[in-house]
Amino acid sequence: MNKTDLVNAIAEVVTTKKEAQAAVEQLFEAITGALRGGDSVTVAGFGTFKVVERKARQGRNPQTGATIRIGARKAAKFIPGKALRDELN
Repeated sequence: MNKTDLVNAIAEVVTTKKEAQAAVEQLFEAITGALRGGDSVTVAGFGTFKVVERKARQGRNPQTGATIRIGARKAAKFIPGKALRDELN
């Protein structure tokens, strides 16, 4: 499922496809804004989005074999909730 499929699924419930598009955009903006601010986003029964710190590490260029340094960075992580895990298994 991609973003367009998600909008189409929501459009079946709301009045117009334009409203569904706005709802999906607002959802993504709200999650992104919270993560950017260092907060986690928890949706009961679905899961939690949070920011994790990745440490700097050594890597290897696969073409040349040369060792390179990969800098520290932040990454988004999703942890599924129990209800979602149970639904999938």
